[in-house]
Amino acid sequence: MVTVDSGGERFLRRAVELAAEARAAGNGPFGSLLVGPGGDVLAEDRNTTVVDDDITAHPELKLARWAARELDAGTAAGTTMYTSCEPCGMCAGALVWSGIGRVVYALSAGQLRELRPAPGPGAAVPSDGPYLYEEARRVFEGYTPPER
Repeated sequence: MVTVDSGGERFLRRAVELAAEARAAGNGPFGSLLVGPGGDVLAEDRNTTVVDDDITAHPELKLARWAARELDAGTAAGTTMYTSCEPCGMCAGALVWSGIGRVVYALSAGQLRELRPAPGPGAAVPSDGPYLYEEARRVFEGYTPPER
């Protein structure tokens, strides 16, 4: 298992504090902070899904959006997100697109499932496909996402 240094532990403890603040405010207990390449805290946030009535108001997603808007690609690549829990699939995708360089979490998705059985990370919506490959393929052929 990889370990984090004392600075990383300090940042993880802050993420857990943010999670406690989120829970005290009536939201799910999740908190995150984004640390820049120089070790300074660039931004932090907590879960606000209940008070904002927004199922996407996860702190990891909000910080990924912030990083994509506010940081150039080089700076984003040098950042580390410290978060109270392993990001869900939605947040993990946003983190990839944001260019954030690394994520360190306190609690794994598996550990969370043991504490709070489904629904949650790992739960799945039934899906069916693929269909209409030829039609859909033509829309995507040659498409390259824009550089950040």
